[in-house]
Amino acid sequence: MDTVIRIGTRESQLAVWQASMVKSKLQDGGYNAELVYIKSEGDTDLKTPLYEIGVQGIFTRALDIALLNGDIDIAVHSMKDVPTQMAKGITQAAVLPRASYKDIFVLKEGASLNEGIPSVIATSSIRRKAQWLNKYPDDTIENLRGNVNTRLRKVAESDWKGAIFAAAGLERIGLRPDNSIDLDWMLPAPAQGAIIVVCRDEDEQAFAACQGFHDTHTALCTGIERDFLRALLGGCSTPISALAEVVDRHVVFHGNILSKDGVHKKEIHKKVPVSDAIDLGSDAAKELLQNGGQAILDGIRNEQ
Repeated sequence: MDTVIRIGTRESQLAVWQASMVKSKLQDGGYNAELVYIKSEGDTDLKTPLYEIGVQGIFTRALDIALLNGDIDIAVHSMKDVPTQMAKGITQAAVLPRASYKDIFVLKEGASLNEGIPSVIATSSIRRKAQWLNKYPDDTIENLRGNVNTRLRKVAESDWKGAIFAAAGLERIGLRPDNSIDLDWMLPAPAQGAIIVVCRDEDEQAFAACQGFHDTHTALCTGIERDFLRALLGGCSTPISALAEVVDRHVVFHGNILSKDGVHKKEIHKKVPVSDAIDLGSDAAKELLQNGGQAILDGIRNEQ
């Protein structure tokens, strides 16, 4: 095909890796494609914690603008960075098969994770902070921003015991350290580990080109998780976690909400047949709110 599909991407190593994978899949499908590099606010502001920036879509807005202006044909994002309500005129073209959804703890060289001994650890995520303090209330949390390379360097240069990362981000670009630990007890951000491709609503060619690598199971599960987040009106400043998995033709769902200090926590677990899962995320959110989640959410709003 002579038409070149222009793929918008941020300039970080991980973003380029993800966009390059989409480019390869398009080429496998017989399409010509090229990368177009776009800077985002989330890349240029490396000091303000994510939950203090106060703008949903901080890592996607610049690409949304380029897409709506016709400068690019599709954009590739880590799905957990995409607002649950996408910009008007933009639609989901494909969701790729999910990589690891887990969070991991990267230890500083020579350190060990000894429970019961107060430690200083780093993360910019309010969700990770709340879950960590719920389990380790005597620990201290420091802010950590930057791309994965920058954050890994800061861990090596700091006095922290370590820092929390998304497993998928480090594993995709071959940077997961040997001294990292899976945090199996920590629920991930909704859609963590998934990659989404978006296009303009009216661009039928770009949409069709991406459908060749669309993964329906990942789309279903991440959609449920994002519905849960949307129903709770959550954003970067709200410690909300969710995970949906297809197991034996059922969707198994786990979700929670915590106070920012990790003291209060409400969680929900549900299992429904795949055929009945369309409203699972919003239904789980309503149930959680009725069973103590609303009080936590009100407390967070009163702090803001």
